[in-house]
Amino acid sequence: MADLVSTLTALLGAESVNSQEQIAAELGTALAQVTADRTLPQAVVYPTSEAQLAEVMACAHQNQWRVLPCGNGSKITWGGLAEGVDLVISTARLNQIIDHAVGDMTLTAQAGLTLAELAPKLAAVNQFLPLDPAYPDRSTLGGIVATGGAGSLRQRYGGVRDMLIGLSVVRYDGQVAKAGGRVVKNVAGYDLMKLFTGSYGSLGVISQLTFRLFPVQETSKTLVISGNIAEIQALTAAVRRSSLTPVALDLLSPTLAAALGSPESFTLAARFQSIAPGVEEQLTVLRQIIPAGLDIKELAATEDQSFWNQANHHLFPAETTESATVKAKVGLLPITACDLLAQLQQIDPDNLTRLHASSGIGTVCLDADTATPDLLKKLRSVCTGSQGYLVLLEASPDLKQACDVWGDVGPALALMKAIKTQFDPEQKLSPGRFVGGLS
Repeated sequence: MADLVSTLTALLGAESVNSQEQIAAELGTALAQVTADRTLPQAVVYPTSEAQLAEVMACAHQNQWRVLPCGNGSKITWGGLAEGVDLVISTARLNQIIDHAVGDMTLTAQAGLTLAELAPKLAAVNQFLPLDPAYPDRSTLGGIVATGGAGSLRQRYGGVRDMLIGLSVVRYDGQVAKAGGRVVKNVAGYDLMKLFTGSYGSLGVISQLTFRLFPVQETSKTLVISGNIAEIQALTAAVRRSSLTPVALDLLSPTLAAALGSPESFTLAARFQSIAPGVEEQLTVLRQIIPAGLDIKELAATEDQSFWNQANHHLFPAETTESATVKAKVGLLPITACDLLAQLQQIDPDNLTRLHASSGIGTVCLDADTATPDLLKKLRSVCTGSQGYLVLLEASPDLKQACDVWGDVGPALALMKAIKTQFDPEQKLSPGRFVGGLS
């Protein structure tokens, strides 16, 4: 498709278009796992403005090209196997802060801005965006929203959709649509923010986002408690029933706990942030309900932050060997989270698993040799039996072909197909990547 490359080069300039031969090695490796036949798209383009992005989408619409949107590509292999992708559109160069209303505690930024770049700028005014997504060093704001990845801080602050108050998207035909606004209580227009959160680029290309921000807390401390599964299960239930208000409350598999410097046992990590007396009071109450005999470690200051950063890095390392691990997102009733941990320990003692104790949502990482289609079906059955789900995030194309990546969503699929048809009537955005193989 020399015509595709030459057309886009004429539109954007050679510096914004990478042909198939020029695709960067790291993105090329990822892109080879996006489709079942491991073929690369004809080009990756990097628009530098919303207007350019709209022009590219209009051009793709006119030429009937199939488009795969991404940011930095850190999660481009997530979801189902794409079908016949002609063009990848990266928002990585749309990376500017548009407006930071410090007094109103809101931020409007382009979709390609990374959280790592944003965090120090917010910290300078004692504010932060409470997200701790996968691949935090590379994740763009648009990518975080598109994959719905909030992380451990959802315990206190909620999910991505709870922080997103406005956005702009470029439609399949190049038209720009906007929803929400730059004030927290804005109720104008359709609530597209919730619809686009977790849509995996199947409805449009996010170009701009507005978030509510929060103040940085004075003190942050974590208690890491380790023991056998029965003790940790009882303690977790007691914490959920108590008046405690942790900002993060995670259950860790023994291998993950050991990698973070704790005993190789089932572990509950509880993080508290507030003014110093408030944190100390919460830690005192928690210590009172911890049964005797459990290992307890208190982390403060840099140790506290390092613990949570390292947990993310072990689950989502910056450098990975292709297909070395299989990653899945799971959700189930919180009261059954420890049961899943115990079953995983029997299946793969080296599994790295983190479950958010109050929501039952989490990440499971298994050795690629262990994660057979039959095993994944068994784990999915465990999750669905507890009113939950299992979504296969990262795996080889062969494994994704052998499994249903998303699982059965029941009668909701008909509604999702209707929405897809409304937003992408020609089925050219992220073809085959989303639930039910929507294309």
